[in-house]
Amino acid sequence: MAFTTRRSALAALVGSVCTRAQAPAHPDVAIIGAGSAGLNAARRLHELGRSTVVLEARDRIGGRAFTETATFGIPFDRGCAWLHKADDNPYAQLAREWGFTLFEHNNHLDGLWLGGRRATDAERSRQTEEEAKLDAVMTKRGKQGKDRSGESWLKRRGLVEDAVATFHGPMSSAVDLDELSTTAYLDIGTDVEPNLLIKEGYGALVARYGRDVPVQLNTPVRAVRYSGQDVALDTPNGTVRARACIVTSSTGVLAAEKIRFDPILPDWKRDAIAGIPMGLLAKIPLQFQSSGLFGLNDFDDLLRKQRGKRDIYFLSFPFHLPLMVGFVGGDFAWELSAAGEAEAIDYALTHLRHMFGAEAGKHFSKGSFTQWAGDPWALGAYATPTPGNGHQREALRRTVAGRVYFAGEACAPRWTQTCGGAALSGRETAEAIHKALGA
Repeated sequence: MAFTTRRSALAALVGSVCTRAQAPAHPDVAIIGAGSAGLNAARRLHELGRSTVVLEARDRIGGRAFTETATFGIPFDRGCAWLHKADDNPYAQLAREWGFTLFEHNNHLDGLWLGGRRATDAERSRQTEEEAKLDAVMTKRGKQGKDRSGESWLKRRGLVEDAVATFHGPMSSAVDLDELSTTAYLDIGTDVEPNLLIKEGYGALVARYGRDVPVQLNTPVRAVRYSGQDVALDTPNGTVRARACIVTSSTGVLAAEKIRFDPILPDWKRDAIAGIPMGLLAKIPLQFQSSGLFGLNDFDDLLRKQRGKRDIYFLSFPFHLPLMVGFVGGDFAWELSAAGEAEAIDYALTHLRHMFGAEAGKHFSKGSFTQWAGDPWALGAYATPTPGNGHQREALRRTVAGRVYFAGEACAPRWTQTCGGAALSGRETAEAIHKALGA
């Protein structure tokens, strides 16, 4: 099912209500993971009259869509935050129906620092020109089927061009540009506007959507056995048997073999998992005593580019909240994740001092760091095919033995790497299973 009009999309998402009923002893479909893909698959299967059980390793639903309030006393999205393609994305309509506070925030930098200074007007103009060139050549080569590194299409000349590479590589795709394939660039899509930020949190929106879906929490699936007529899923809480299953685990979890498959997955499937590894975009939220500091407006976004790949992006004071959210991506995000939270917070504050002076940190109250790199049920932020592996996304979607299906942001037919894309993947996979199971 494609996301079409807003009205039809909303009807598809909320057309019937799941209840927190006790899971059936032998469901039609068992779903591994209660993130966006798993919740949407469960809802769609319920609409189609199929019995399901959702098995979630964490103690909460939502997966990488996670809003928490404990750290700062205000909602903070530790995972996905931008609701992309809001004119078509059904989560946007749900947010409006449920009274969430929305703000359109698109990908246009308000401030660019090159080393220790602001970019000049001429440099900002060149940045815009280089972005257009990069988009044109990546799109052209991708459509030609030339699945090569994005780095091969960028003619580097200085910090301006490096800033473009940073913004469209690690800050957008969670990998450095030399690890981003042209085919993946097409899959992600550059036309994802309008983008909405949600004051109450994207994770809170997904959690509300899934609150009536029957989910068994704290139930990691250790093994999937599919040699017989049914599928058996081994968990610490016992074995669940179903006619089919949907695996929505990240490619990081699958590559780490945290779920054992018996028989072992075929080579073509394992090649697909290896060819679409997890990238990393990590957040360093900094809480201050008030908003509106440093002469910045609410929602201003800033990029500081320096030599090498140790760059940082800031989203300033969203919804007039006293937060500046730093972002690091790609190889450097993995490096900083290994260093730990204290190092990450110090790194972000150091950048603010370089940008706004030595006193920039005097109003600082508290910081944090999102550790998706070390989260055992994510092992990264979202998945990106490496150069030469753009074709593997189709293989990742394909079922195994007619009983083991795969869904999630890495499998999304559109808007890959997004929560909305994961929702679409879950619903389409549910419809495919329903058709395959027959009467």
